[in-house]
Amino acid sequence: MTRFPATVAALSCLAASAAFAAGPSDAVAVNPPKAPYQKVGDLVALPDFLPGIGELFVDPATLPAGPFVAYDHDGRLVSTIYMIPISQMNADTSFDNLPAPGGDVDHVDIYYNAGHPGVEEPHEHIVLWHVPVAGEASVAK
Repeated sequence: MTRFPATVAALSCLAASAAFAAGPSDAVAVNPPKAPYQKVGDLVALPDFLPGIGELFVDPATLPAGPFVAYDHDGRLVSTIYMIPISQMNADTSFDNLPAPGGDVDHVDIYYNAGHPGVEEPHEHIVLWHVPVAGEASVAK
């Protein structure tokens, strides 16, 4: 599978980014985050809160990849998400110095998405969780 090397490269970069992150940047520390971040639900036909992800904000200039920042129902920053189109995931792809504006990364999830408004192309969600696994429940519903 040609995506495996790119995924390994992405994980390596994410680990490096996580090692240098100390806390959320001032721009994303509170909900709503500061400009240039905008609510995804205002940019595309998506609900304001997505179960399993949360309330998303993104700098439109970084679409489709992001980073997106996600908040729970209480406005707490829970994750930074990248949405990388499958067409960009190949053996020649690497992701260097991906920022983690949400700060310290507790764990990382990577999963496939067939596409949705805003990122219609099939893509991988690379989720940098800033909360422990148990904290994911805050965006489950």
